[in-house]
Amino acid sequence: MVEQQRSGDVDPAEVKGRIGRIGVWTAVLGGQPAAFGRTVAAEVEELGYGALWVGETAVNKEALVHSAILLGATRRLVVATGIANIWVRDATTAANGANALAEAYDGRFLLGLGVSHVPLVESRGHDYRRPLAAMRSYLDAMDQAQYSAPLPQPAPRVLAALRTGMLELAARRSAGAHPYFVTPEHTARAREILGPEPVLAPEQAVVLETDPDSAREKARRYTSRYLALPNYVNNLRELGWSAEDLAGAGSDALVDAIVPWGDPETVAERIRAHHGAGADHVCVQPLVDDPEELLPQLRTLAPLLLA
Repeated sequence: MVEQQRSGDVDPAEVKGRIGRIGVWTAVLGGQPAAFGRTVAAEVEELGYGALWVGETAVNKEALVHSAILLGATRRLVVATGIANIWVRDATTAANGANALAEAYDGRFLLGLGVSHVPLVESRGHDYRRPLAAMRSYLDAMDQAQYSAPLPQPAPRVLAALRTGMLELAARRSAGAHPYFVTPEHTARAREILGPEPVLAPEQAVVLETDPDSAREKARRYTSRYLALPNYVNNLRELGWSAEDLAGAGSDALVDAIVPWGDPETVAERIRAHHGAGADHVCVQPLVDDPEELLPQLRTLAPLLLA
């Protein structure tokens, strides 16, 4: 059976033009007051970053509502969900909510969708079996949703995709892919699978710290969470990482591959490596212990990344 095309036939080139080559990814804002989020979003826009990607968890702000808060504080910035969990809201709600934001904010909303992870899904009472089929069915239902409100153009969507099946689905049924917890080597592989046209927007966590012990300690607080989730482990294993590398919070080699650390230029070089491997847009995530550290680090990186 020939699968349907992208919802609304959204042009990936148009999405690439809107989000630019560098964006910001953060989960910090979901647990902070709305006023703080507005301040961050406004300065992210002023600094010249093209998009602000916000995570979604079960205990923080709902992704589409959160996006509306941030869109209302900006004029040009694209706000993207990275990612909205398909098990949290039904497909009609996702489609209509995204379209409402796209219309209200002049096409500045980008819906990132993902299947999430076994423990996070089963804790909500859902059955995680066959996640690829679940995503395909979800996209079918989104494309069949009725929406009668004004809509100049449907909201574009991208899929959180790591391995071949989801990357191929992203290429056929969305504007592209938003891989998370990946290396430039994965970016090169993802580009080969996607082909040249779809958007490829990997996330890249970074630590602005030159002391190896301090940097790796901070990075491991991040990697330990994701190395407990099979989707990420299976992807890294497929890329050639050993069981020893993947144990616990990760070997030094794995931690350094996933989370570049050092001075700003060293960190910026890793971002450029993703672009060199085929990324259209890299979502930079500074790992911070205090939300107040986020903007100073983005200010430091901006001249190197946005020139």
